[in-house]
Amino acid sequence: MQQDIETPLRKRTHNLAHDLVAKLSQSILLGQLKPGEKLPSEGAIVREHGVSRTVVREAISKLQASGLVETRHGIGTFVLEPNGEQGLRLNVDTAAGVRGILELRLGLETQAAALAAQRRSEQQLQQMRQALDDYQRLLSNNDSCVEADRRFHLLIAEATSNSCFVEIMQHLGSAMIPRTRVNMAERGQADLGRLAQFANLEHEAIFNAIKRQDPDAARAAMWLHLTNSRDRFGAGV
Repeated sequence: MQQDIETPLRKRTHNLAHDLVAKLSQSILLGQLKPGEKLPSEGAIVREHGVSRTVVREAISKLQASGLVETRHGIGTFVLEPNGEQGLRLNVDTAAGVRGILELRLGLETQAAALAAQRRSEQQLQQMRQALDDYQRLLSNNDSCVEADRRFHLLIAEATSNSCFVEIMQHLGSAMIPRTRVNMAERGQADLGRLAQFANLEHEAIFNAIKRQDPDAARAAMWLHLTNSRDRFGAGV
């Protein structure tokens, strides 16, 4: 009988830790917790998220294993700088490299969009809306909207409730939105402002499908966005 009681408890603790890892990872990936910044204390995390100290310790351990944070005994836990030697090393300095990234994202993000449509929370939807509002504001001011673009796609990965999507997107890093890193000669006649305007309309279609909780429409909208991005870039519009 004692074993029957303990087993569900261990499972619940594991699930709570998984959820906390996802929340803290999102804060790090979206830049809300920056490299070198100290995480809130164990007690503060307990109070903010309503979990036990055991759950917090398990979550911190998982973040350490993933290379996102390190704990300095007697001082606290700190966000680590991205390590260029870890994860995927992708060539995004040429037009061919950009097209390759977009083809990779086609397989990954179409499924992520469908799952996000089924599983997203209202809070996640509001965060996506904010990312797109920021994108539009930056675009209208002729400022770089790459950060808002990347944030929108990361939020979709987060809304899948599957940490594997978030971790893969994390490994892609800045290669996720690589268009600005291609040199002018390779870019040809591509107008990055015009590309961003097209992407803006496609982002809205993805968002609306996720908002309606229509996985087929979300999958199709993401597929259209990424294939159009690949084709537009290749055509040098």
